[in-house]
Amino acid sequence: MMSLIDPRELRSAFGAFITGVTVVTTRDSSGSPIGFTANSFSSVSLDPPLLLVCPGRFLSSFEVFSNCSHFAISVLAEGQEQISNIFAGFKGDRFARISHEADENGVPVVSGAAASFSCATEQVIPAGDHCILVGRVIGFSHSAKRGLGYSGGHYFSLGMERAAAEEPGQRQIAGVIVECEGDVLLHKADGGYRPIQIELDGSVPIRTALADHLSASGLNVTLGRVYSIFSERKGGRRHCYLLASAKGSDFPGCERVRASRLRELEYESPALRDMMTRYGLETQTGNFSLYIGDDQQGDIHSQD
Repeated sequence: MMSLIDPRELRSAFGAFITGVTVVTTRDSSGSPIGFTANSFSSVSLDPPLLLVCPGRFLSSFEVFSNCSHFAISVLAEGQEQISNIFAGFKGDRFARISHEADENGVPVVSGAAASFSCATEQVIPAGDHCILVGRVIGFSHSAKRGLGYSGGHYFSLGMERAAAEEPGQRQIAGVIVECEGDVLLHKADGGYRPIQIELDGSVPIRTALADHLSASGLNVTLGRVYSIFSERKGGRRHCYLLASAKGSDFPGCERVRASRLRELEYESPALRDMMTRYGLETQTGNFSLYIGDDQQGDIHSQD
């Protein structure tokens, strides 16, 4: 007898697989461009050159893609989260909101993508609540840009994070913004609130040091991607904060604060106040950006 599978749990398990993010495009019978975001993309063969993507039957454009003669796939680059979100949920003219150009078949591809593939439909295979759309690659382009990553329901930009976080030998403050059931775990000291953090001399990798510290503190925390990196104009230390999630109800030395209240608190420094206020706002959409700069100004990467 077949065991029952919870679709939500299965989706979470599938989400543990780290993928890239693509936008799949074609034109309908009237010539209008259509597209959707997909991470169900894979190369298939070099000879002949084949790839596949899996449109879901829930898509309003499913019939168009399952019957198209040509389509294109744009592999999104770091910093193109907003494009992904547009093609995942925006209901208006998606192409009016992005920069794009037509491939040799007249199908739009995303400008600035890490790679793009122009395809002729080779085969369409029904597969449960999706179909497997196999394409023969008839043209492609690629750049030196890194692809945008996706795992566990979140984007990540490995290249930007690694370049900013890896600076051996520099004194660093490493911390985590820990979410638990809509709350954030914070320490409160005389100077105000701050995330869980430790000071490093740069000789130990940040993730390793944080994991060891959290474990020794009795906290069951799963580390996520880098959220904010900034240096002090006075003092010279670099701060690196990661996103994280926690389970349980016992968090020694921590206070649970609702994310919606983060902007109301007093923090140990203006930089922490700005970071936590931004985090509180971004929890409303679930689209978390990456800040790189110093404690007074910097750049927000991939903010939606």
